[in-house]
This record gives sequence, C-alpha cells and structure tokens, in this order.
Amino acid sequence: MDVSQAKQEHLLALKVMRLTKPTLFTNLPVTCEERDLPGDLFARLMRDDPSTIKGAETLMLGEMLTLPQNFGNIFLGETFSSYISVHNDSSQVVKDILVKADLQTSSQRLNLSASNSAVAELKPECCIDDVIHHEVKEIGTHILVCAVSYTTQYGEKLYFRKFFKFQVLKPLDVKTKFYNAETDEVFLEAQIQNITTSPMFMEKVSLEPSMMYNVTELNTVMHQGHGVSTFGKMSYLQPMDTRQYLYCLTPKPEYAEKAGVIKGVTVIGKLDIVWKTNLGERGRLQTSQLQRMAPGYGDIRLSMEVIPDTVNLEEPFDIRCKITNCSERTMDLLVDMINTSSIHWCGVSGRALGKLSPGASLSLPLTLLASVQGLQSISGLRLTDSFLKRTYEYDDVAQVCVVCPS
Repeated sequence: MDVSQAKQEHLLALKVMRLTKPTLFTNLPVTCEERDLPGDLFARLMRDDPSTIKGAETLMLGEMLTLPQNFGNIFLGETFSSYISVHNDSSQVVKDILVKADLQTSSQRLNLSASNSAVAELKPECCIDDVIHHEVKEIGTHILVCAVSYTTQYGEKLYFRKFFKFQVLKPLDVKTKFYNAETDEVFLEAQIQNITTSPMFMEKVSLEPSMMYNVTELNTVMHQGHGVSTFGKMSYLQPMDTRQYLYCLTPKPEYAEKAGVIKGVTVIGKLDIVWKTNLGERGRLQTSQLQRMAPGYGDIRLSMEVIPDTVNLEEPFDIRCKITNCSERTMDLLVDMINTSSIHWCGVSGRALGKLSPGASLSLPLTLLASVQGLQSISGLRLTDSFLKRTYEYDDVAQVCVVCPS
C-alpha cells in the first residue's frame, strides 16, 4: 500500500517497484470434438497461438514469461529487492537531492540505501535510480520508508516521504524430534513442511553440529558404490507436503569418555535449509540452536558395546558391556548374574569389578547361553556398590534372536 505523507505538489516524483522473477504464462485451452459444431476451429486457433507449446497445445503451461502484475508474496529467508526511481517532472533544475530508503520491522530499522551522499543537481526529465536488496530475517509487517529531500533553484528546501507496507510470511514449518541411543549417539529427525502455495526445490538441508559432536547424514543409500538420495533425483517439495530428514550425532573422541560432560549437553546444533522457487528465486533459513532433553542415566550407566544379532540355541555366545560411573563419587562394584527362564549366564556371579572413579568406564566381557528360540531379552544383571551397599538392577538391556542351528 502506498501512502503519501505530503499533500503539496513536488518537483520530483518517487516510484518504487519490487524486483522479482517473472512466471511462466498459463492459458486455458478450449477444445471440442471434431463432430461438434466448431469442428477443428479451436484446435487451429491453439496451434496458431504463439503462447502455446507446439505439439502440446492443450497443456495449460506455455513457453512465454509473464511479468509480475502485483507485489506478490515475500517469504522469510528470501531476498527482497526493490527498484527506486526519483524523476524530475518539473522544468527547473533541482539541487542537493538526497534519497534515503529504510526498512522498518517490529524490532529494528535498517538503512538500505546504497549511498548516503546527495546528488548535486538533477535536470528536467532526468532521474536518479537505485536498487536495494535485503535478506528478510523476520516474520510480520515490514514498512519500506523512502524519503527524498532536495533544494529548488530558488533555495527552498523541500522534503517528502512515501511508505510501502508488506507482510513477510513463513515458508516452512520445521519440527524436530530427538532420540537418545544406548550409546552416546543422538538421532535427530527433522520434519520440514512446505506451507507455501508453490513447489520448492530443496537445494540443501544440513545440520551444523555443536562443538562436541560430529554429524552423519542418513538421507542417502548406497547404490552401485554411489550415494543416492532417499528422496529421488528430483528433490521437489510440493505445497503442504512434508519430508523427514535424519541425522546421527556422535560425540567427538575428546568428549566421548567424559560421561558427565556428554550427559549434560543439551545444545545439538542448528539446521541450514536452502531452497529455490519459481524460476530460481533462492531462499535460506537457519534455525536457532536445537536443544534436546538431557538423558538421565542415574549413578551407573550400563550399555552394550558388542552383541551378536543372531545366536544359536543352547550354544554359548559372548557380549561386552560398558559400565560408566555417572555419579560424583568413587564406587566399588560387584556384579551378580541371575538366570532367567530363557537366558543363562556362564561364569562366576558375585565377583568384584574393583573401584571406579567418577566419569570413568570399564569394559565387562560376559558369556551367555539361550535355551528358548525367538527374540529374547537379556536380563538379570545386578551391580552393587559395596561402599554404600546400594544395588542397581538392569533388565532388558538388549535383545538377541535365538535360532535353531541347521
């Protein structure tokens, strides 16, 4: 909306136009069967129409471009470009012309003018042109304030402003979910939905991890030695469609052994999303730092380092556990192995594991035997801190598939 502040007649005229890409021309084909009264008249007219695609005249999409007819939508992350022109409509020379363009948002006021110096003079029928660019980083109402000050040939100083108001809309809806693995790995699922009215080409969706993590993208599969995107060759996101991206975050080696540090880390990183619309208009969004709920491991954390996927019925198999002291005190641990109806422990129960200082870990190799086929849970491990006489029991710490050997 264009609102002029001053009502008096000015020697200069200000025009502001948004610069945006054109769109492909569309027409509405009109057809009929040859036995109808018009015969092949409509078909001949469409073949002669220069805006239709030869050989595919009945398609709505044409080969020509249409210049923008209105201001259009502006989305967060896109670059707003505008052409500003000041024209001398009078018959006299105007001096000391200063054109200033500011963008007012709900939180700040930005100066977008390429130059803040005044033009010495402007002759009749001449103009001053400027193009401004701004990457939109806020949602809501934006006001482009264009101000022009100048001096007439008689020394009178004049000033006027124009306001151009527009809304910045949200292009994507981003939702995240975190999954804490048995190890220190963290899995992030990012759901991205296109909430605009036009398709998007998703150029890049990446995760920039925090300083304590390395990230692995899980959005490709290996095919003939090459990584192929799980979304196919054409990475288009249609209006209101949602796509899930998956990432695995692994602690860096220097932090992996610091159980207390990794336990308290909640900041994971931020998503960087780049897309293109229409005829290549580019947009980019970066989320704020993503945070997860810190996992609660208690005083002792028991995780599996090595475990087979499939074991034979009534044949011993080996596993290796990792025991981490997550408390702030030293522990003196004993391990008890209690048999269940399907899992039997091999070895001495009640043996001492020794002292474990805060944040330290130890590896515990164990041998088991399964007596029931199917998917079985490994249960029956019990750790006791002899210092405080406190017991920690672990059930369903892992699962194995038990099969009958052929």
